[in-house]
Amino acid sequence: MAGRLKAPKGRYGGRTAEDRQAERRRRFLDAALDLFGGTPGYRGTTVAALSQAAGLSTRQFYEEFRTLEDVLAALHLEVNGWAEQAVLDALATAEGLPLAERAAVLFRAYARDVTCDPRRTRITFVEIVGVSPRLEEQRLARRARWIDLIRAEADAAVARAEAAPRDYRVAATAFVGSVNGLLHDWSAGWVDATLDEVVDELVRLLLGMLRPAGWRPATA
Repeated sequence: MAGRLKAPKGRYGGRTAEDRQAERRRRFLDAALDLFGGTPGYRGTTVAALSQAAGLSTRQFYEEFRTLEDVLAALHLEVNGWAEQAVLDALATAEGLPLAERAAVLFRAYARDVTCDPRRTRITFVEIVGVSPRLEEQRLARRARWIDLIRAEADAAVARAEAAPRDYRVAATAFVGSVNGLLHDWSAGWVDATLDEVVDELVRLLLGMLRPAGWRPATA
């Protein structure tokens, strides 16, 4: 399929073409969350099966997307966007808190959002991996946003004299990998702990990165 089919224009039943298009797209994404994030998964889903689950036709699918990979790409960005917004909303309430408490707020918000629905967890950590060079680039770019957020938090902690001054690029990258790995394993049932215990461990890891043994804040 070289490109998407053209969607009909104009008003119908009092609704604009843009409204109907947005609704169709939403229905495809909701159905994809069920199928890609559950059974049979992205690799086991066909356009026909997704269209049936959405209650729409394959023609309508091609009016919205070129391929199933386009759907997965959109869904991956959306799931990450939900998690990012949850973190930003939480951080807005954490102004002025000490570093350890602020870190706990950050990771509790992220962990709760990304694990609140096993379908989101699977999209974030499983289905997106290894699909294509294009989606690997998207996955790594989205991961880089989380790395940048951790670096910004680390730099802000340094400015407040709550953390050791250094370049946190590599450390933040390693830490984000630890977050993803631990939350994936916890959600898969491979880690015998509560979510709060997992978050507490992540906070300890972060504090160990920011406050290495022997470091003390400079005194005025």
